[in-house]
Amino acid sequence: MKNKPKKKILIVDDHPVFCLGMSELINKADDLVVCGSEDSHTKAIQAILNLKPDLAVVDISLKESSGIDLIQEIRNRFPKLPVLVLSMYDESLYAERALLAGARGYLMKQEAIPTVVEAIHQVFEGKLYASDTVKEKVFKRLVSPTVSDDGSPLDLLTARELEVFRLIGEGLSSREIAGRMNVSIKTVGTHRERIKEKLNLKHYTELVKVAVHTLKNTLK
Repeated sequence: MKNKPKKKILIVDDHPVFCLGMSELINKADDLVVCGSEDSHTKAIQAILNLKPDLAVVDISLKESSGIDLIQEIRNRFPKLPVLVLSMYDESLYAERALLAGARGYLMKQEAIPTVVEAIHQVFEGKLYASDTVKEKVFKRLVSPTVSDDGSPLDLLTARELEVFRLIGEGLSSREIAGRMNVSIKTVGTHRERIKEKLNLKHYTELVKVAVHTLKNTLK
């Protein structure tokens, strides 16, 4: 009897050691095989075109752009390709955004070792892999997108603004952020001003302090 072809998994993450460990873990499953790994948005799209994976495992933090941007492009260009997010950031900051962008699951990297294969299988079965809290938030947002649930002020930020906020928290300058996101310094400045306005912050030093504190609390 001919063996059933293994499902091909593409890993998109800019941490080589993590990619290697995750590849070894996924490859142990009888029905899964890692077909490649890339560290940037551009390389990931090219790999999807070349390798035709059955599922992409994507990190939030990537070279060139946010993983959220990549998820949105995958949804638009490859709507049949499911995405599972593996992130070091707590779900409170990114999970809802990732799922609304088109991801089919959100998993913390610290939880990935015992559960990533299970998560991949659930996504292949057409299920959504996320905590009940996240699922409820996404459901509420889909049903009533204009109604506030009195959540975190960070919910007011767009995906790009949140990415700038995160990079500020990592200690990057405006020039470094512009290079990382492949945008102009002026654009970064515009995002900074909008973030300050939405978070009711008057000075850049306040923004840096809040960004550093938030990043520290969301890295579990």
